[in-house]
Amino acid sequence: MNPTRDLATSIAAAIALLAASCTAIAAAPIPDRTAETLQKLADAAGPPGFEEPVRALLVGMMKPLASSLSYDGMGSIIATQGTTGPKIMVDAHMDELGGMVRRVTPNGLLTMQMLGGWLDQALPDQRWVIIASKGPVKAVTGIRDVHVVPAEERTKVYPRDSLFLDVGAANEAEVRAMGISPGDPIVPDAPFEILNGTQNYLGKGWDDRVGCAVIVEAMRRLANEPHPNQIAWVITTQEEIGLRGAHTAAEVVKPDLGIALEGGITGDVFPGHPEETQVKLGAGPGIFLYDSSALPNRKLTAFVKQTAAERKLPLQLDLVQGYGDDSAEIQKSHGGVPTVNLVVPVRYTHAHNGIMNRRDFDQMVELVVAMLKKLDAAEVRRIRDFAPDGR
Repeated sequence: MNPTRDLATSIAAAIALLAASCTAIAAAPIPDRTAETLQKLADAAGPPGFEEPVRALLVGMMKPLASSLSYDGMGSIIATQGTTGPKIMVDAHMDELGGMVRRVTPNGLLTMQMLGGWLDQALPDQRWVIIASKGPVKAVTGIRDVHVVPAEERTKVYPRDSLFLDVGAANEAEVRAMGISPGDPIVPDAPFEILNGTQNYLGKGWDDRVGCAVIVEAMRRLANEPHPNQIAWVITTQEEIGLRGAHTAAEVVKPDLGIALEGGITGDVFPGHPEETQVKLGAGPGIFLYDSSALPNRKLTAFVKQTAAERKLPLQLDLVQGYGDDSAEIQKSHGGVPTVNLVVPVRYTHAHNGIMNRRDFDQMVELVVAMLKKLDAAEVRRIRDFAPDGR
């Protein structure tokens, strides 16, 4: 026996096995059309005001399913199905958290204007993609080395104004040669993954690409099934910087009733904060009974609960502060519109890597389709009726 040779053989076998495993993981197929839709939407780049790539992707998916497709002046997509009955606006937003190049420094570093509600602690030492004039440029937010940071500063959060992007350039001229200039959009570099063979999907921008995917899947279902209404499937722009696209799209659609579809917020990871959110990943779709921007219509809320119960679908109830959604703008349009915000639970929103659950997603699609099949003229009229009983 040669112990040295045996050890070398074992190490070589282990390396070969590891390489084969990594290849198998990297080549793991996307299991079905829905997962493929989710992957494409999660990976598409579209920070506020720079939504062109994700808009093009969505139009390609939605146009074959729609009776008509148009845009408002903010670039939101308005696709319709049905020509009679009440107008139902089903809304999700296409933009994601991101940033834009603010300034190029003489030593080749970039400063960044954040777009949307980022946590400062989510920003250092992260990978990004700059959508430059010559094509995508990889970048990383720099961070001071632990070996030189004083002990008393090692637990502090770096404020965003102290951060910079490093693209590997030595000077401003090299940055310009990459096609980078102030105003270029920036998105997280965080590719889609099916998380270790589970029903949980990892990706960026689930807020609100998950809502966009619900719309695509529900459109597929209802393209060949009857429904008693005119559905306006609306995918809006610039939600993350003030619900802007929803405002203009609602003015165009003039809906009788509105349903917003969003990424929810889970409270199942960090203990000790039960009042922040009650939703759990994998426990079904959710409905917001309150958020900082809107209160849902109570009759519409009851309708959602009843529909979920009839279909034997779980429905999580939540109230969240510090959250805004498109239903707030739809609600205030056209003389007042009954609205509700429905959510697919997501862990770690407004960060590079979020997690959604496939079962939650599928159940949300089923719930939305069931609601739309029931929202006829009489039901919408009942929900919109505020007259006291008998008056």
